[in-house]
Amino acid sequence: MRYILPVSFPVDDRSARHSVQTTARRTVELVNALSGDSSDPAEVAAVLRAYGEAEPLDLTVHDVAGMRAAAALLREVFAAEDVDGAAAVLNHLLREHTGPLRLSSHGGGSPWHPHLDSDDDAPWDEWLLASSCMALTVLLWDRRRQPGGVCASSGCRNVFLAQGAGQERRYCSRRCATRERVAAHRRSRAAGREGGVPR
Repeated sequence: MRYILPVSFPVDDRSARHSVQTTARRTVELVNALSGDSSDPAEVAAVLRAYGEAEPLDLTVHDVAGMRAAAALLREVFAAEDVDGAAAVLNHLLREHTGPLRLSSHGGGSPWHPHLDSDDDAPWDEWLLASSCMALTVLLWDRRRQPGGVCASSGCRNVFLAQGAGQERRYCSRRCATRERVAAHRRSRAAGREGGVPR
């Protein structure tokens, strides 16, 4: 089982910053960072900085509240039962929350790349939803499978990206997978002792 490591690229590597895979990874990190009832604007800004967003990043509590609502909508893509469900959620989000496809270079400050938000200065929540929908749509289209899922570990609500072919992933990290294996082993041993089978 493979797990996604944090992205590591120089901030000035503008091509990597706008790749589908990097945008999808940023989506995962933001959906997870924004999953609580309240999120610290400084923590959300730190995620954006890690993915090469330009300063100034003066996020307000209002900005983060809007981003949290966008993240909740994006979580539905990861929580879908199957690829058809994920596609249906993405189609709804694309229809209801994004604009027409356009190319932007942010005034020559980056390589040309696609956008689905209304403007280069669109609000953070609109930008998050539009850029994330774009990346998740391309991943579903390219791989013909769900772009990711929600961690199956009890008590963990993190989302994750599916990686390549092979066995379907169930956990967001090795830590969650190990915790669940240990818990299952302990339950098995306890059931064996209750049934009178020596261990």
